[in-house]
Parts: sequence; C-alpha cells; structure tokens
Amino acid sequence: MLSTKDIRQQFHGTSVISDEVMQYIHEEGLLKIWVPKKYGGLGYRFEEGLKALFGWAETDGSFGWMLTLCAGANYFSRNIKPEVAQFLFTHSETCFGGSGMVGGTAEKQNDYTYLINGLWNFATGAPHLTHFTLNAKITENGKPVMDGNGNEIIRSFIISKEHAEVIPNWKSMGMKASGTYSFTVENVLVSEDYSFVYDTFFTNDILDSIPFRIFADLTLLVNYLGIASHFIEEAEVIRPQINFKSFEESVEKHLEKVLTIAREVENILSENKEISEDQQNEIHQYGVELVQKLSHQILTVYTQLGIRATDTNSAVYQVFCDYFTAAMHSNFRPSDNDLDFSF
Repeated sequence: MLSTKDIRQQFHGTSVISDEVMQYIHEEGLLKIWVPKKYGGLGYRFEEGLKALFGWAETDGSFGWMLTLCAGANYFSRNIKPEVAQFLFTHSETCFGGSGMVGGTAEKQNDYTYLINGLWNFATGAPHLTHFTLNAKITENGKPVMDGNGNEIIRSFIISKEHAEVIPNWKSMGMKASGTYSFTVENVLVSEDYSFVYDTFFTNDILDSIPFRIFADLTLLVNYLGIASHFIEEAEVIRPQINFKSFEESVEKHLEKVLTIAREVENILSENKEISEDQQNEIHQYGVELVQKLSHQILTVYTQLGIRATDTNSAVYQVFCDYFTAAMHSNFRPSDNDLDFSF
C-alpha cells in the first residue's frame, strides 16, 4: 500500500509512472471504478467515484489525471457487447485510453470488419494502455458514409496496443508523467464487435443514464479542485506566515457542491426522469465560472510566494504547472465572444 507521501515522491520531477505505482494501481483496481462489478470492476456510484478522483488529483496532478482519463475510458465497458467486455475486463491490468478527437477513417469491409487508419492526439496514459480507444469516420469504397440527416457517421473502436504506434511527443510544462502522447494506426482490421457508440449501452445502471457532458464536467472539476488543494498545501510550506484558510474553505465548499450535484443527478435519474438541457447548461456554466475563479486565485497566490516558488525543482512549481496544463483543456474554455482582455 503506497501512501500519499510515497506517490508524491515517485512523481516528483519524473516524466514516467513507475512500475511500482502501476502495480499499486492494478492491485487496488483504481482503473475500474466505473466498470460494473459483473465484469470484475468496482462499480462505484457517481459521487463515490468523484471523491476518489479528487483524492488522486490532490495526491499528484499526473497521477490523478491519468487515473481519471483511463478510468473514464474503461467506462466504455458499458458500451461494448457483454461477452467482449467480460473477456477484456477479467484481466486485472486492462487499461483503456485514447483520444476524443476524430483522427482517422474506418473503411467498411464485407465481413463485418473495418480497416482503421489515422493519427490521434492526446491519449493520456499511452505507455500503460492495453487498448487504445479512438473515433473514426466510417467510409465505404473510400467515401464517407452518411446518416439519414446527411451527417458523416462516426464510430468508436478498440485497438489492442500491439496495433498502435505511440508517438512520445508530450512537451507541455505540466502533467509530465501523465503519458499524454499521440498514436497512429495503420491498416489494422477490427471486428465490428470491438466498436461502440457512446450513447448505446449493454448494461442497465443509473450511471449509464448520466449525460456524458455532466460526467465530463464533474470528473474534470474534481481534478482541478484536487490539484488546487495540493497547491495550497505546498504554498503554505513556502509562506507559512500567510493565512490561506479562505482558499482551503473555498475548495471544500466547491467540492461539496460538485458532490451534491452528482447526488442530485443520480436521484433524478433513479426516478426515471431526464436531466434537462437547461440543467446541463447550468451545471456546465457553474464549471466554467469555477475554473475561471480558481485559476485567478491560484495565480494570485503564486505571485505571493516569492522567488523560491519559481525553482523548477520545487513541489509548488510542479503543482502550479500541472494545474495550468490541466486547465488548458477545452471543456471549460469560455466562448470567444465572452473574452475581455482590457485592463
């Protein structure tokens, strides 16, 4: 059992997740919090899983980000045929991960297979994945296949790691050990059984009904709050004379609000009701505003820490870089029309 201190020591200044940490992750089943128990997962409820994600991000940014994204990809166990999911997830080290972008094509064959080609960016955890997930445009005879509304058909596919080439091109200032690399797939045949659609489920659980937008919003928010909690902990080490209590209380307040939202979402869905578009927009707007405020306050605190906080080998610098790398995720980026750079 690795302690928070052990994990932080192993992640400090490194660009890879150690074998010891990966063994711990698999032994504890941390990648399977969203995988149903019938497939060997932990089958966490939404609120329970968000608490875990917060704690991992608070331990270390790269640690929490990798677990969030890869556990999130393992959620797709719910979208694939039960016999395939059962086969894949009986292995304790199964780890999905990939890219949300549409980076390639899937040429439809005559035998219920697809020929996959393309390049996908930002696959977190790439060095540790057993399977890559990807989105591709369906083509036939080289031409895009359209749906009834004239839109290109997109499907998601699962590719074993042997058929993907990882490109270690992560050069960002933070999240250095998250292994967020690009990957390519060239002329790989994939059975239709190893494809899926986001909103089609083969399990029957409340978690299946949570709109993906809310799932993404809340899992990212607890990561930002967790990293912020770690940041202020390191800030206190450098400037113990400053009272950061209001920052800590704000993190606690917003974490409780996120968990309350998760609880309310599950309660609504348990009554066979839907989460309205207005409710989803309200949750998302809360996330946009929270990330803006949190980023501003972290930057304000950082400027009060002095030159020691700029030491690239310091813990506070690493956490600062991790936060602002994670905050570059486009999910909570405000509309271009809402930006005002005057001062």
